[in-house]
Amino acid sequence: MSMRFKAIQRILGALVGLSSLFSLPALALALAFDEHTAQAFLDSFLAAAAIGFVLWWPVRRVHYELRLRDGFFITTGAWVLASLVAALPFTLAPPYLSYVDAVFEAVSGLTTTGATTIVGLDALPRSVLFYRQSLNFYGGMGIVVLAVAIMPMLKVGGTQLFRAESSGPTKDSKLTPRIAETAKALWMIYLGLNLACALAYWGAGMTPFDAVSHAMSTVATAGFSTHDASFGHWDSAMVDTIAIVFMMIGGVNFGLHFVAWRRATVAPYQHDTELKSYAFILGGVTLAVTLTVWLGGTFDGLASSFRHAAFQTVSNMTTTGFTNTGFPEWPSFAPLLLIMVAFIGGSSGSTSGGMKVARVVMALRQGLREVRQLVHPKGQFLVKMGGRRVSESIVLSVGGFCTLYVLCFLAVMLALAGTGVDLVTAFAAAATCINNLGPGLGDVAVHFGDLSDTAVWICSFAMILGRLEVFTVLVLLTPSFWRE
Repeated sequence: MSMRFKAIQRILGALVGLSSLFSLPALALALAFDEHTAQAFLDSFLAAAAIGFVLWWPVRRVHYELRLRDGFFITTGAWVLASLVAALPFTLAPPYLSYVDAVFEAVSGLTTTGATTIVGLDALPRSVLFYRQSLNFYGGMGIVVLAVAIMPMLKVGGTQLFRAESSGPTKDSKLTPRIAETAKALWMIYLGLNLACALAYWGAGMTPFDAVSHAMSTVATAGFSTHDASFGHWDSAMVDTIAIVFMMIGGVNFGLHFVAWRRATVAPYQHDTELKSYAFILGGVTLAVTLTVWLGGTFDGLASSFRHAAFQTVSNMTTTGFTNTGFPEWPSFAPLLLIMVAFIGGSSGSTSGGMKVARVVMALRQGLREVRQLVHPKGQFLVKMGGRRVSESIVLSVGGFCTLYVLCFLAVMLALAGTGVDLVTAFAAAATCINNLGPGLGDVAVHFGDLSDTAVWICSFAMILGRLEVFTVLVLLTPSFWRE
């Protein structure tokens, strides 16, 4: 094995070892609540730690200067291995899932998708529920960004990893001079938002356990809940409003939160083009859905229609995936619009999935430029974002990304249809997995438990593909990547 792959093995071994720590908070909770699940979490911790140790120990002294392309392999490998390890408690403790379903559950948690194969959440032990919610928390800011904060201890520069992990078209912009400092700063903001969200939920009437659990999946725009009915369990306008606010915050570029927090000013928000587009799209879709459900007589009165439409629109566009009623049964085009808006997703640099607002706006402006060019062949038209010209290389890169993203979605949809599911289910499952959304339409409107094992594996792959924004995974499928 080459030095390069030994160096990669050393990092992946360390990351698997770190992933074993996922089980410890749930183990502590199981012991505190005297639940029989403690042994399952202990076994999961020991198994994952052992696997990590076996990978790391033989190559612990290897030193090799990693390149950017190695960052792609490590990023993808970290997500895959962490998911395989994180699946263990779901097989050893209630609900005793098959390993295929357990991997799906773990991938869904870590990629902040929020889709589930479990029915009967309310009956599960609290330690299992907490473990499931905590996967959303870890995945929200990205396992690899967490690792970047720890990478200096492994004597590996984190820049390659951060570039492969962070979402959006402007990956190279650092917030602080050192990448580890950036990761730590982002985590501090993330933790602060989680704390504020938990306190707000508690004040609105949730139990402390539910408040903490749902804060972990709200700020991460992830969508796991401790109840089968999700937010319909409370049916509270106040709880819905708090969720809307924190889902919207989670869908905003964390770089903006960082700059605003450091300078103690809201100016960064006021001058951000992507944020304005994000708010505009949210407002437009909310209005369309409100009118549809109101005129369709789904809810009593305009106020109730607006509340449910706003909650579901924000939930779907930020790819959180919470529900407070069964939106697939809503009238007219509302369910399809709510699935489609997840393709846009939140802002780049946020915890949301989807293609990201900046890319969609840029692709739209490029399309409009081509139309103008047809009318005025000799005219010079520029694509601008925030009043500044966008370089042609970024415009081409965004166009390529959007094309590949849609092709990947179509490939996943066709693969799912090939396993025998109906077309509505195949479309919704592919859209909800690649966009990291959660709830779908058809047979996956509530859960994915009825799909075949093959379909579940395809969905698990699609969630990682979407979470790592297709390029990071697809680059590994090119022969040139594997040549030294």
